[in-house]
Amino acid sequence: MLVSRRAAEEFYRLFMVPGMMHCQGGEGATDQFDKIAALEQWVERGIAPDRVIASHVKAGAVVRTRPLCPYPLAATWSGSGNTDDAASFICKAQ
Repeated sequence: MLVSRRAAEEFYRLFMVPGMMHCQGGEGATDQFDKIAALEQWVERGIAPDRVIASHVKAGAVVRTRPLCPYPLAATWSGSGNTDDAASFICKAQ
């Protein structure tokens, strides 16, 4: 039985993490995010994640944030705002 993409999004979403090594770290824009909080909101409150905010940390300080978007969407700079701030990005089809 085939399931439409819209129907699948009711129970399944894939969030790619560009530049992150296999499980953590890496020089990408993001390498730390709260995986459990997004799942808790979805399972316990029925609020499916439409983006997850991730941070890149150096020497104990957050130097950059980006939204992680559900595939096939990708974080795209809105054209204004700080490029190190997740608030300046939208999830958009590529």
